Amino acid sequence: MCGITGIYSKNLAGKMHMINLSNATELISHRGPDARGVWMNDFVGLGHRRLSILDTSYRANQPMKDATGRYRIVYNGEIYNYKELRKGLLDKGIDFRSTSDTEVLLHLYIRYKEKCLSQLNGFFAFGIYDEKEHNLFLARDRYGIKPLYYFNDDDKFLFSSDMQSLFAYGFEKNLDIETLYTYLQLNYTPAPNTMISGVKMLEPGQYATVNNAHLKINQYYRIEYTPQDRATESYEDRQTRLKSLIEDSVKSRLVSDVPLGTFLSGGIDSSIISGIAKKYKKDLYTFSIGYKDEPFFDETSYACLVAKKFDTNHTIFSLSNDDLYEHLFDILDRMDQPFADSSAIPTYILSKRTREHITVALSGDGADELFSGYNKHSAHLKAMDGGTLNSILKTVGPMLKYLPKSRNGVISNKIRQAEKFGSGLRLDQKARYWRWAGLASESGALKLLNSTTRDQLSQHRYREYKNYLLNSISDKHDFNRLLLADMQLVLPNDMLRKVDLMSMANGLEVRVPFLDHRVVDYAFQLPVSSKINHQIRKRILQDAFRDLLPAELYNRPKKGFEVPLLKWFRTSLKSMIKDDLLGDRFIDEQSIFNPAEIKSLKKRLFSLNPGDAHARIWALIVFQWWWKKYLS
Repeated sequence: MCGITGIYSKNLAGKMHMINLSNATELISHRGPDARGVWMNDFVGLGHRRLSILDTSYRANQPMKDATGRYRIVYNGEIYNYKELRKGLLDKGIDFRSTSDTEVLLHLYIRYKEKCLSQLNGFFAFGIYDEKEHNLFLARDRYGIKPLYYFNDDDKFLFSSDMQSLFAYGFEKNLDIETLYTYLQLNYTPAPNTMISGVKMLEPGQYATVNNAHLKINQYYRIEYTPQDRATESYEDRQTRLKSLIEDSVKSRLVSDVPLGTFLSGGIDSSIISGIAKKYKKDLYTFSIGYKDEPFFDETSYACLVAKKFDTNHTIFSLSNDDLYEHLFDILDRMDQPFADSSAIPTYILSKRTREHITVALSGDGADELFSGYNKHSAHLKAMDGGTLNSILKTVGPMLKYLPKSRNGVISNKIRQAEKFGSGLRLDQKARYWRWAGLASESGALKLLNSTTRDQLSQHRYREYKNYLLNSISDKHDFNRLLLADMQLVLPNDMLRKVDLMSMANGLEVRVPFLDHRVVDYAFQLPVSSKINHQIRKRILQDAFRDLLPAELYNRPKKGFEVPLLKWFRTSLKSMIKDDLLGDRFIDEQSIFNPAEIKSLKKRLFSLNPGDAHARIWALIVFQWWWKKYLS
């Protein structure tokens, strides 16, 4: 796990930007605190910051070159099957100077070029420069676990693990209005777009080549969507196969030359990972986060049950609301582009505290998207089934908007959910998915923009962008296609980005066994009935590992956790909202947002019926903090 960056200059004007390589490399030092390396020739420069996991010696430092000096690599990630791949290369006469997976990857590319990607089991973003052919090759892992930003113009091609590092090279930064409009709905920015025009993200499963003035992007992997393949297989056989795949995935992710453990929330997913890991690692460390001021959301008692059953070295970080608030501004500073999923706050603190004990942690991320773990999945299933209740909610749904709604009360939250469900029933498949994937509607987001920004918004470009993001959803009632959309939209751009941002801010590597490509491809061969019905979500996952886990983990509601944003906005952050980031004067001078709508949203925030105002205000605060830092 590391940070990478580089510049490919196409002419003398581009070459002038190479002076910024060293600074760009320093700006990713948090991703790799153990070593620093920079290499350049007349027109290409590569930078690397290393977090040492495998072969912690200097021999594995980067940029790494082959014996001939023709090829150089900068690499961020882990290749779990590197030992088998190394053996194959040794059999072909390749000599190695280190025991790192970096050198294995370099020689695989030299031998197989882009075809090496299909051999890799792991997560990665890397660049390899061929000095003889003046060719730069870049690739990102299948599911977007590791980020890779790039900027391309007539003079230069730039890439980095972090957008802040990319900015260090020096280019004009202009706000991408279509992406801002999308962010105000979803609370994150889906690849390939970013909040800056011209800055893109290489998408999951893609590779790129840069040669002279030409940039070419190709897709080397897509999820195999073949649910009929397992239709004749018994449910019991499916469980056996899934268990075998997940166990093998966990086992392969325990390879490390530094201390390793697991996140253990007390839910099914992280408990499965921890239980399997303990079979192969006797001194397993596990870590949980609890909420002393919010006992309803504190699930550490379940984590303790699992830790006790498996006899792990368990640590609980019991946080107060003050602990969460204490790290708020550090978290805002780490966001290289606006990201308003507030669960980033506890994720940051969990990563920070965990890093004091270990360097590598396994997590349960990905299981909800693969096997239907969210409330919205149950809602989609109910919507597809139709029925009398749906007809009633379609009719009375518009009236619910007049009732008090809030996430912080049982009844008001039910009203909020019912209104959102009813509004979704009146939409087609794609529109419903988009509405339920986001926080605000298109009309609600549009109201936040002033007339100048609205004039700059291209509805044509926005529709193209949105349709591209929803290309996996068909008009047919195919539930697996909704999960495929989650894997392509929500997982890489929200869940995985959150974990990468917050863990790497603290120099912690997080591995995700559920996203082994063999597990993912198998999951998309399973019929919907194996994953969800009206009584249970993640059915096959729960049944397959029922004998491994404590019985108390089953048949209990998923609580999640709401960061106390509303409380902060009405107390500690009130001045920042009213007088600074969302103050009338700043909004007028900035000239992006509609002052009247911002005032209306603030009024609702401080009323007795705030609804989702606090979440929308948080999205605005995150954007404003970022805009002040990078664009003002």
